[in-house]
Amino acid sequence: MSVPNPSPDRIPTLQPDYNPLEYSAEYKLLYLQDLVANDDFAAIGDFLLKQSEYEIANLLESFPSPSRQLIWEQVAAKIKGQVLAELEFDTRQPLLENISSQEISLLAQDLGAQDISELLDTVTDKVRTSVMATLDEDIRIQVNKLDTYEDWEVGSYMDPDIIQVQDDSNLAQVQQWLRSDARLLDDQSQELLVVDKSKQLLGLLSLADLIKHDQSTLVSSLVDNAVTVNDRLDIQDAAAIFRSEDIRFAPVINSHGELVGQLNGEDISEIIQDDVDSTMRNLAGVSQDEELFAPILTSAKSRSIWLGINLCTALLAAAVIGQFEEVLAKVVALAILMPVVASMGGIAGSQTLTIVIRGMAMGQIGGSNRWWLFNKELWVGAINGIVWALIMAIIAQLWFQDSKITAVIGCAIAINMTAANASGIAIPLMLKNMNIDPALSASVILTTVTDIVGFMSFLGLASILIL
Repeated sequence: MSVPNPSPDRIPTLQPDYNPLEYSAEYKLLYLQDLVANDDFAAIGDFLLKQSEYEIANLLESFPSPSRQLIWEQVAAKIKGQVLAELEFDTRQPLLENISSQEISLLAQDLGAQDISELLDTVTDKVRTSVMATLDEDIRIQVNKLDTYEDWEVGSYMDPDIIQVQDDSNLAQVQQWLRSDARLLDDQSQELLVVDKSKQLLGLLSLADLIKHDQSTLVSSLVDNAVTVNDRLDIQDAAAIFRSEDIRFAPVINSHGELVGQLNGEDISEIIQDDVDSTMRNLAGVSQDEELFAPILTSAKSRSIWLGINLCTALLAAAVIGQFEEVLAKVVALAILMPVVASMGGIAGSQTLTIVIRGMAMGQIGGSNRWWLFNKELWVGAINGIVWALIMAIIAQLWFQDSKITAVIGCAIAINMTAANASGIAIPLMLKNMNIDPALSASVILTTVTDIVGFMSFLGLASILIL
């Protein structure tokens, strides 16, 4: 099915009975922007009724704060809770500021423990206590259980509301139990979690086995092994298990082997996306808390720290250049060519750094393969350095007709690109050993290294060969 692409010079339109899947996210955004600009509240409400909670959350995050409030007021009450649970913290918080604890309690009525926990993380302790008092006891226990975990632990992401069957039940009893509760029939899982009387996880019972075997068969005879994760495991390590085992969900057990929850594939997908987003922000020196439509002063403040750090490293590189003031004053060509050396080294190092940080995030770098990778990147840097050094040397010779300048620029590029590739893998590995997120500061350190090595090699060789 082809998706219509909006034209910038026309206002998008949607048919009254349109299928939401026929239109792209960008098209819907432009359409909603037009409705907001015209204060067409009725049309906004009708439009939002056809969107899922995920789409509404994405649309809200695509508008500046004043427009968000207007759109939020048109969201149907029955899905406001689900929408809030899908929003980022900084988007959700302003929307909850003017909502009473009674209203939040109503929003939480149809939510699971995970979503309620997300909502309550955004409100004051007083509101939280008030809302918790209105929850059913089972949900309250589950929310309290989630709150005992750190943000990075599997337990804070798991679904504590799990469907489990006893190993001493027979298949007929399990089927009767499933039919007795519509909520259980709506579950999308193809396996049931099997536990013994002490809540120890034994494994999985597939729905296929539940149907095809004699109904008097005991569950214990059909249990399959399950890939499990510990509730205190780092969520990034759990994501690596999901990727390597190619599983859709995993039972979560505590240190005693007791079943405490279930980690689902959609949660892992969200974690991986958040990790990618976090890495991109860190590489750019942008705060984790800064959202796309954050206030001007907030964005300026969050970015100023790394801009200050970058200024310090730039001054360090400038100090290196200052040591060669005499040679620069005599040979103007050096000032013209100097940025080329730093730029080539910076790009080469950034290419290696990006690949290495991605490999670290995927859990692919460790042990002896680090040295193999270092050796590989050293040779890649050397080969590319020689190739591009020769190309730049030819250009310099045609440009300045000076063999000494040609030799200087060629050697400097070869040296800097080789050093840049080696630094691109060495820096993140060293930072990781120091328990520092490589994505957070590796790019700043790499830029400093490539600038200093580039300027030192270029101007140092010039001092020897030209003066």
